[in-house]
Amino acid sequence: MKILVIGPSWIGDMVMSQSLYIELKKRHPESTITVLAPKWCNPVLQRMPQVDQILEMPIGHGTFDLKGRWKIGRQLLQENFTHAFVLPNSAKSALIPLFAGIKHRIGWKGESRYGLLNDLRPRKQVFQYMVERYVALASSKEKMREEVALEICPRPSLMVDSEQQEDVCSRLGLSKDSKVVGMCPGAEFGPAKRWPEQYYAELALYLIEQGYQVCIFGSAKDQTVSQAIYQSLPEASRNQCFDLAGQTSLSEVVDLLAMCHTVFCNDSGLMHISAAVGCRVVAIYGSTSTRYTPPLTERCAAVHTDIPCRPCFKRECPLGHLNCLKQLSVQQVIQAYETLKISSSDSEIM
Repeated sequence: MKILVIGPSWIGDMVMSQSLYIELKKRHPESTITVLAPKWCNPVLQRMPQVDQILEMPIGHGTFDLKGRWKIGRQLLQENFTHAFVLPNSAKSALIPLFAGIKHRIGWKGESRYGLLNDLRPRKQVFQYMVERYVALASSKEKMREEVALEICPRPSLMVDSEQQEDVCSRLGLSKDSKVVGMCPGAEFGPAKRWPEQYYAELALYLIEQGYQVCIFGSAKDQTVSQAIYQSLPEASRNQCFDLAGQTSLSEVVDLLAMCHTVFCNDSGLMHISAAVGCRVVAIYGSTSTRYTPPLTERCAAVHTDIPCRPCFKRECPLGHLNCLKQLSVQQVIQAYETLKISSSDSEIM
């Protein structure tokens, strides 16, 4: 069985897709898995032992480019893939497996994909969670509902490069002898997922006063937010806060998150990475919901408000007030963290 996966474009979705790869390898141990995905997903895919080959998707997210997809498909024709799993919902994402002549093409109905996929799953809503929808594709259409449930879905587990971890800590001046907590205050999806930076600053000061180093993670796009957090701290506390946004590669972030005993994060790709490297996660939800994309770990505390308008799943607040985030107090997040500590069996964080 030679498998091509058309992978998702979001980092968090890519992390969750590992559950499908684990299930496929369990069912078909001799299979090989190739994932076609955007270049920025490579650092995550490289940490998945189930993935045998990574192919870079040269066509930008949202671009149709029929000619380009035809060219890629014809190039893949010689690879003799037997099965294709198409994880995005768009019609265009199903074109390459068709052009590559792959006999079994599996995916959810999504946009109009009749003829593009020949194992078309009609109602993804029968599964509440995204990870269930991914894993269900490894089952037959007839058996997937009886074989798949969140409780038994494989959990993503990314490999950690301890040598790179040591090198990055040395370069950044981080001490592995001191306990480290992480913060991921960004959210590529939009502002309706971002807990206010002043709240993160209050939380950071609380953690520093508890004796922890605080590392702020994010991309270059998150530097305005990360600097606002750092600058809000009293000057005497700043030597225990490391603003790493835009200073590390995604591969390095995977290793640095793995050395954090707890990570505080919005619903984002870094939240899913944190869960997949074994961290304790305090997940902060605004417009989205744990009932769709929860961190896939038992060592998690999710916090959110219960105002009537959430979850709306919007990138920006349609009512303009962001109360789902502003009414979520720092004390609520601290309480969730303290409860998580008590429930943990790891005495290091007690």
